[in-house]
Amino acid sequence: MLNYIWAGLFLIGLLVAGVLGRYDGDQGVITQALSMAKVAVMDIALPLAGMMMFWLGIMRLMERAGLLALLARALHPIMRRLFPQVPRDHPALSAMIMNLAANMLGLGNSATPLGLKAMEHLQELNPHKRTATNAMVTFLALNTAAFTLVPMTAINYLAAAGVPNAYRVIVPTILATACTTLTAILMAKGLERLARFRIRPEEEKSEEGSGKESEGKSGMLGRGKILLGVLLASFAGITVLELADPSLRQSVLDRTGISSLMQAAERPSVAGASTADAASVSGLDAASGIDWKAKLNSLSALAIPLLLVITLGVALARRVKVYEEFVDGAKEGFSVATRIMPFLVAMFAALAVFRYSGALKLLEFALGPALRALGFPPELLPMALMRPLSGSGSL
Repeated sequence: MLNYIWAGLFLIGLLVAGVLGRYDGDQGVITQALSMAKVAVMDIALPLAGMMMFWLGIMRLMERAGLLALLARALHPIMRRLFPQVPRDHPALSAMIMNLAANMLGLGNSATPLGLKAMEHLQELNPHKRTATNAMVTFLALNTAAFTLVPMTAINYLAAAGVPNAYRVIVPTILATACTTLTAILMAKGLERLARFRIRPEEEKSEEGSGKESEGKSGMLGRGKILLGVLLASFAGITVLELADPSLRQSVLDRTGISSLMQAAERPSVAGASTADAASVSGLDAASGIDWKAKLNSLSALAIPLLLVITLGVALARRVKVYEEFVDGAKEGFSVATRIMPFLVAMFAALAVFRYSGALKLLEFALGPALRALGFPPELLPMALMRPLSGSGSL
């Protein structure tokens, strides 16, 4: 399924960009795809490597000090029900607990390295390496739902945008993330019982059989030929538009109604205007939220120092060689970050092509009535698509 989604983002984006004339230029799809590939590595993966080294080093100290085992025992009844396939003392449980705790405190950047490490441990228990286990799916659902008690990142961005009383999002955030977490658990546990979603054992293939299968896959089916023909014909038309006088493209866009459709899709929405009006009154009633915001900031700021003090204190009390153990744990961080770089580049480039081609605006416009009926501003659709891939990228 992911293969079709990824190819679809690219192909639809390239076709739409060709019709609208958005191949070249600073805002062209090719320039933006290459730019986002650079962002995926330089702005996300490499900074993530540093954070992973730090947190994996801290996790090694917590493990040597016995804190992870203590935490795992305390939460064992809950984790056992959610992840019955994971052994009681396996390090995956501790990493998952740390990840979920970081998400609860709104420490999204700190939660990411712990989540990647947890997935790495869960992969060690996976007998079918190319298929996600039920435990991996459940953990991914919980991580994406991200039950949050203190949404400090959201509060800070709202305050920076001039929204008064930004702290008032705390209770709605708790209720919303509680609902998403419950839904994630029910969906993961419910779907894993269906025959369609059960893990199928990998079939052993002989060399002869695998050779025949590869020959069969290399052949093109009838539907594949039709798809290729449509793509080539579409690109031939786009080539004509690119080489012809610009007035031809404008004439085609006007006659087909695409021009007016794009103008309607790119027109600022009423919701966006009202948001701007709200931001312009940032001074109103803002003073009442300052004390709350300061307290929440202090609470969030205390979480990591408290963890470090407890970890280092207990480790030193148990005569753990803290520096050596930290360095040994941190060594794994860079290798994990480099393994995820190709996946980030692939998805970010595809999303850039889809977004800057104008296809995302058309999708946003088409889904606008349905999204507004659900109380979801269509302007947030790009963020919703990016959020599962990168929290920082969505911001």
